Amino acid sequence: MSANAPTQAITPQLRQWIVEQAQAGHAAEVVLQAMRDAGWEEDVAIEALENTLREHLEQNAVAAGLPPATTVPEPALDDSPLYLQAEDRRVHVLSAQLQPRIVVFGSLLSDAECQALIDLANPRMARSRTVATKTGGEEINVDRTSDGMFFQRGETELITRIEARIAALLRWPVENGEGLQILRYGPGAEYKPHYDYFDPAEPGTPSILKRGGQRVGTLVMYLGEPERGGGTVFPDVHLEVAPKRGNAVFFSYDRPHPSTRTLHGGSPVLAGEKWIATKWLREREFA
Repeated sequence: MSANAPTQAITPQLRQWIVEQAQAGHAAEVVLQAMRDAGWEEDVAIEALENTLREHLEQNAVAAGLPPATTVPEPALDDSPLYLQAEDRRVHVLSAQLQPRIVVFGSLLSDAECQALIDLANPRMARSRTVATKTGGEEINVDRTSDGMFFQRGETELITRIEARIAALLRWPVENGEGLQILRYGPGAEYKPHYDYFDPAEPGTPSILKRGGQRVGTLVMYLGEPERGGGTVFPDVHLEVAPKRGNAVFFSYDRPHPSTRTLHGGSPVLAGEKWIATKWLREREFA
């Protein structure tokens, strides 16, 4: 809002008109210009447009049987910054898209931090397991051919520093994060496309959600680069993120449903070895 308080009220009639324009297929920019031409103050017009369309889309989604949307982590990208200060480190914003929300960060971790995580994790690596939504436990998944381990939240000074950095970058509480998972993918290893949220239809999901609610965001940090292959792919939007050491890709999903278009996977490593660190973010405190 502007420094001067707006003098115009957002009426039910205005909201209805905005919905009618959207249903008629008019772009938001066109509707906003029409409101300006009709004498609406810009701040009032923008607020009315954003809130009305958000509510309209949510009502349509729920009516179509989708789970209700929830608040998700979101970096401060409103003014298209080139860099973000995340606690102790200046992080590069390399690319960002809204639908789905996918942001690629550069220099989130230093080379020394990447190597330190690998060195700490290496003695504890074992065949990766995934959450079993049918039972609420864990299982070996044939779609995930990697080795991995979990750090407890705040387990070491290094982990604590990185978790504080992530919380500042994504504006999401440290306590809402799962423990940091480290994964190693050797030649031929991959993780086939999947979703990170817990399927509400699976019988084990209610038990899983007791520990902090749904997952609402994922941050994948690249620790060790393969020579070829190993990118993070998003098939629904034809995107592949290269596994550059120190960089990371973040994506969020406001409802546990394929409509979020957050289907993603780890492409097979074609040469060399890939190491990543994954941080999953929950709705509430993860205990």
